[in-house]
Amino acid sequence: MIMTLQSELEINALIRQNRAFAVYRLPRENRLHFIGQTTGSVRILPAIQSLNKQNGFVIAPFRMSESCPIVLIEADEECVFEIPNVTAASEKDVNIREKPSSDYQSRFHTFTQALSDKAFEKLVLSHCLTVPRKSEFSPSTVFYRACKRYVHSYVYLFHTPQTGTWIGSTPEVLLSGKGNEWHTVALAGTQRLRDGRLPETWSEKKREEQQLVTDYIRECLLAFRISAKEKGPYTVQAGELAHLKTDLHFSLSDNQTLGELLNALHPTPAVCGLPKDKAFRFITDNEGYDRRYYSGFLGRIQPEKQTDLYVNLRCMQIESDRLLLYAGGGLFASSDLQEEWLETEDKLLTMYRII
Repeated sequence: MIMTLQSELEINALIRQNRAFAVYRLPRENRLHFIGQTTGSVRILPAIQSLNKQNGFVIAPFRMSESCPIVLIEADEECVFEIPNVTAASEKDVNIREKPSSDYQSRFHTFTQALSDKAFEKLVLSHCLTVPRKSEFSPSTVFYRACKRYVHSYVYLFHTPQTGTWIGSTPEVLLSGKGNEWHTVALAGTQRLRDGRLPETWSEKKREEQQLVTDYIRECLLAFRISAKEKGPYTVQAGELAHLKTDLHFSLSDNQTLGELLNALHPTPAVCGLPKDKAFRFITDNEGYDRRYYSGFLGRIQPEKQTDLYVNLRCMQIESDRLLLYAGGGLFASSDLQEEWLETEDKLLTMYRII
């Protein structure tokens, strides 16, 4: 069923009613997919492997906890909507903070020292920007703006009583496909567009970063005896930024065990580091805050139909009086403080531009 939203306030009303729902737009599509759960409570899953044979909209955190669980919306209400027209956000005051915060500087040095000591090959350092929520702020309007602006990304808005409300625009596929044909990507390395165009050259550091992610994903697949066909790396656009991307296409003989494969892939070095388990512990101990659903993954999982799961990047958590914007970047021992800070600020602008 295809419908047109009569008012942007319909989505906002669902949030006020504390309904469990998700609405999303796939890259380069011109329509929205809505799924909601009108009866019972969403399912809380004990582990990523529990996604085996599941069907619904999954929201998984970077680090699972009692206050930040894996949530599955089991849809009993579905629609496809046209994207409403909304006024564009004013950009006259949009800029980035040129100087790193003292907290970021301290954590940057903690992370790069560990890298210099060769305890890790790579670490990802993120931070959160808090913005006051103005009285006229409309979640649905911001979501529709993101859909219009970020045509190459997966754009979503979800709300559940357990997670609260989040909006995001992410270019990174974690797992996509149906039947026997599946796809994932290695996405790493970031540059601004050059006069609105994709950059033609990449530094050795950014190419190394992208290769580490590709190698990790390849090894994960090989552990499941999966041999993928690779395409890349090549340059792609995500908003006002460019990234290096490698596509990995492969066949699955058993699509009922997607949870096992997702558990191996998540979190990838693009949002965590290497070695994975050690880097994960280091980040949770030293980053200084809880990422919650930022750098987790989300999307529709349907073993018998189309599955589209994305890493939750460039996102915003909406609270009653404030907005929390999340972004991060990959670090090496040779990383430059100012360069990494500006890259992270560029990523934060993805959400800040549309508020």
